[in-house]
Amino acid sequence: MNTMTYKDYTARIEFDGRDAIFVGRVLGVKAIIGFHGETVAELRADFEAAIDFMIEDCKARGEIPEKTASGKLMLRVSPEVHAAALIAAKSAGKSLNQWAAEVLGGAAHA
Repeated sequence: MNTMTYKDYTARIEFDGRDAIFVGRVLGVKAIIGFHGETVAELRADFEAAIDFMIEDCKARGEIPEKTASGKLMLRVSPEVHAAALIAAKSAGKSLNQWAAEVLGGAAHA
């Protein structure tokens, strides 16, 4: 997946062969924030303008711009997976939270 990041917001980038343009969509926020450009430079400029507009619009309305993640994650897994994860964490000398953060971080950046 091709991505672009600006002010801690990340967007997925795709090429639309039919219209011969790059198209992007900001990930991890409820609002649908899309942008496009015929060149990478135009795409980046439109992405940055979209994020800046969202931040300014929130400020004008007295709202805090939505962040892509809070850092808190709740998972529901089977009791067997939970038990296996606890054992793996203890075997590594870590808390389940520390172990899970490392495993998820490694998987997300693979």
